[in-house]
Order: sequence, then C-alpha cells, then structure tokens
Amino acid sequence: MATLSHGEIWRAIDALAERFDMTPSAMARMAGLDPTSFNRSKRGSAETDGRARWPSTESLAKLLEATGVNFSEFAALTEQAGTVKRAAPLIGLAEAGREGLFDEAGAPAGEGWDEIAAPDLGEGLFALEVSGDALAPVYRDGDRLLVSPTVEPRKGDRVVARTLAGEILVRELGRVTARTVELTPLTGSGEERLLARDEVAWVGRIVWVSQ
Repeated sequence: MATLSHGEIWRAIDALAERFDMTPSAMARMAGLDPTSFNRSKRGSAETDGRARWPSTESLAKLLEATGVNFSEFAALTEQAGTVKRAAPLIGLAEAGREGLFDEAGAPAGEGWDEIAAPDLGEGLFALEVSGDALAPVYRDGDRLLVSPTVEPRKGDRVVARTLAGEILVRELGRVTARTVELTPLTGSGEERLLARDEVAWVGRIVWVSQ
C-alpha cells in the first residue's frame, strides 16, 4: 500500500467533514477530540515553525470510529479533491438483486442502469443507491456506494455481496476460506452470515461513498 502524504491525510479529513456537512472543528468534537485538532492553522504554519504537523494515530482512530468510516474508505477520500471524474453505472440497491444486471464477474450488464459522475478509482465501477434506513447509521437514505468488482476485498473491508439466489448483502468481509465466506453486520446489531463459496456469485469492495 502506498504511503499517504501529509497533504493527502489532511485532504481526506476535509473531505470527510464535507461528507457529513460539518466543519473540521465540529467533526473533532463529535470524535471526542479538542475542537482545534483538525484546524488548518495547525497543519504547518508560522505557529509550528513551518513544519508539517500530522494528526496523531489516536485522533484518526477516534475520528474513524465516530464517523463509521473504515481506513480503506478514508484512504480513498484523499482522491476526492481534483480527481478525474468518470461516468459510473447507477442502480438502486433494492433493485440490484434482479436477474440480468450483472455478469458472472460482478460487472454491470443488461438494461435498467442510470449514470452518475464518480471518481476514477479503477475499471468496472458501479454505484448502488441506498433507500431507507436499514443500513443506518453507517449508510443513510440517498447515499451512493461506489463498488469495485475488480479490487480484491480483504478482511474488514466493507463489501457488497450477491448470492446466486439474487440476495444483495452489504456487510463487512470476515474470514474467507476455501469453502466459506463470512459476512458480518456493519453495526453491532444485525445478522451474521456464513455462506458456502458456491452460494456466492460475487463480492465487490465498497471503495467510495457519496451523498
């Protein structure tokens, strides 16, 4: 994994604040931190002799816990500012279990897709729009989940999985073996699923979320 630069870390924090429609100070308070923790004045200025100031590992951990964002999503936020946009196929999450919408690899196929502008984060990306509050507070009504069927998901990543029966599951990826795929709920409540590998059509990693 490439090392994130000082500027990229702060850009991701600003992008996260924008996503939640907060100032960096308000977001710091939400995470239980000093309100000035993410202020621009502390990122490298005369106040710090011009030296780059990095947020602490503890403050980042508290921020991600408070916002429900995992590190993979946080890292993707570094590309929000100035990133190239591309058209990504879009469909409602509630409709995504319909037959004919995906090929065997999990790439969009068939008819019924709309399009949105999305960050260029790789080939084969598609977006699923959340409706209702079943995934709250992690994902809310109207959020759009940008999913990659080509990026290999790892344990702890948030994913979208489709079963051969047409069920769409938004979960965290747990333990994967030669025979089974474990999918854990996004929050403390919810149903944990242990699926046989031959029940799973595909698993795509969530690489971006927009409102």
